[in-house]
Amino acid sequence: MLEKSIGFRRQLVAYLLSLLLTYSLTATAHIGSAGVVVQKQAGKYQLLISIKPPDVVPGTASITVFVEQGSVTTIGARPIYFNAGDKGAPTHDILKSISASRYEGDVWLMESGSSSIELSIDGPDGKQQIVVPVMAVATALRDMPEGTGIGLAAMGLLLIVMLITIIGASNADALVLPDHQIPTTLRRRRWLGMGVGLIMVTLLLTGWRSWWTSKAEDYRNVQLYRPMSIHASVRIADNHRQLSILFDTTSFGKSRRNQRTLSYLIPDHGKLMHTFMVRIPGLDAFAHLHPNRNDTLHYAATLPSLPGGKYILFSDVVYRSGFAETLTDTVDVPSPKITAETAANVKPSDPDDSWLVAESMGVKANAVNVPHLDNDMVVCGKPGASTKLSDGSSMLWMDKPAQILEAGKLYTLKFAVADSIGKATPLEPYLGMDGHAVILRSDGSVYIHLHPVGTYSMAAEESLVRRISDTARTFRYPNATHFRDSIDAYVAKLKALPEGEKNRLLMAEMPGMSHPMKTNNMVEFPYAFPRAGHYRIWVQVKRNGRVLTGVFDTQVNESLL
Repeated sequence: MLEKSIGFRRQLVAYLLSLLLTYSLTATAHIGSAGVVVQKQAGKYQLLISIKPPDVVPGTASITVFVEQGSVTTIGARPIYFNAGDKGAPTHDILKSISASRYEGDVWLMESGSSSIELSIDGPDGKQQIVVPVMAVATALRDMPEGTGIGLAAMGLLLIVMLITIIGASNADALVLPDHQIPTTLRRRRWLGMGVGLIMVTLLLTGWRSWWTSKAEDYRNVQLYRPMSIHASVRIADNHRQLSILFDTTSFGKSRRNQRTLSYLIPDHGKLMHTFMVRIPGLDAFAHLHPNRNDTLHYAATLPSLPGGKYILFSDVVYRSGFAETLTDTVDVPSPKITAETAANVKPSDPDDSWLVAESMGVKANAVNVPHLDNDMVVCGKPGASTKLSDGSSMLWMDKPAQILEAGKLYTLKFAVADSIGKATPLEPYLGMDGHAVILRSDGSVYIHLHPVGTYSMAAEESLVRRISDTARTFRYPNATHFRDSIDAYVAKLKALPEGEKNRLLMAEMPGMSHPMKTNNMVEFPYAFPRAGHYRIWVQVKRNGRVLTGVFDTQVNESLL
């Protein structure tokens, strides 16, 4: 029985790893969750915004805006690319009013790269503008439907026959005579013309085929997005386990489109890299780390008291262009060779690092290579359920509409914290905001790092807003060494500041992330689960100087619509 259990776990790990590699090809700022969901306050308006970027470029981004507060007359939308800036952007397209509080429309994204959608809101409550970062990258290949291909081939063949016939007729005498009265010489000239026309058309089609194949290969090998490769490893140093993350620049190849400006990484919430580690297959151990930059390619962090095993690693970074990317790898973590007490006292390399070991997600006994949650499993996450936090307080999932949620439906995930006697307790800022959340599908194919304002990076928004305000038509990067050194000095300064001063500085630098709750013991996150499946949610808040992590499991089914 033990051998069967070990064999099943090995198969399950292999299954998770294969899915991770498959879905990492479609990763930008998230894994398997390409849409952007934003909930923002702009003047008197509160808007819930959903943007679904195209998976092929050029393509159209679908925009849906829900007006939660304020009186709106019109909403316009336009794309703005980082390279072109405001001067190179088109005019606004007016979104269609579906109802008094819902507007929809499409916007063309013509180029790959870091971009944004600027929304212009107008109405009795004034004019406001909101910038939403959107990564315009091609992540899919599209095949022509078989019926369309057959129809186009038939029409093309007809056109070729007609073209050859016209060439042959034009090569003969223009006299209109019955066929039996046409001289033999003219007939020969007509057939000769048709033969020459056939050769010309064949050469033309051959050249076109070669050009089309070249373009298709260029799209597949150059334009199709490929995530930056990293290599994660853990070594023992001074009785501590050290996580090392190395950027693999050999993956750049000869394509400039695949290259990254690694010297131009910018901090998001004061950290150059946010790394999340989750042990597989049970998703029972979790860590939110902030590795230090040793040099342009090397990042390192001291591992907390996590149990040994195989972990999925997600590292979020943001470039100066506003392009946000999630880098993935798997890493084997050895079990600590020190006592549990010593391991628990290991000092993290960053004071904002946090971690948690919880119960595993359930797996049905009759499932083969497919992770499942038992429907009657009581961990947390059911309506009104709660989970205990490490300081004795409790976190509650508020207003959960049903035990099973629907894929593609916009939700506001609300979580509240109560102390040991059930009384609402105030929360403190964690990295300059009310809280963080990470959502992971049980097979690793969907990953998202959530903030109270939505699914995008605050640093990306700030970078794009600054670029829009810049009057230069072309952006010029500063000296790479000077830029990197200045960023390292800034991050080091933030780390040394007292907690209150650090949070005030972060909040002042990113005013767009302000998302005040009506009650100071609650945090909420807008999100739409992209696919059906079983999900684990880690919610992180801060109380009495401690980072607390709550764990919730939920099931998501396909939409009923």
